[in-house]
Amino acid sequence: MAGVFQRIKDFARSPQGQRTIEQVRRTAADPRRRAQAQRLIGKLRTRRSTSGM
Repeated sequence: MAGVFQRIKDFARSPQGQRTIEQVRRTAADPRRRAQAQRLIGKLRTRRSTSGM
């Protein structure tokens, strides 16, 4: 498992990873996108709690 985390860390430090991180930050700061993500999380929580039993 340590190999996976090392690869993630290496990617995050690369130029491509830095661009991706910045894009995610900008998207997360957008109120419309934030609301969209909250709705998706709510749907996933509802689906997980009802299908788990």
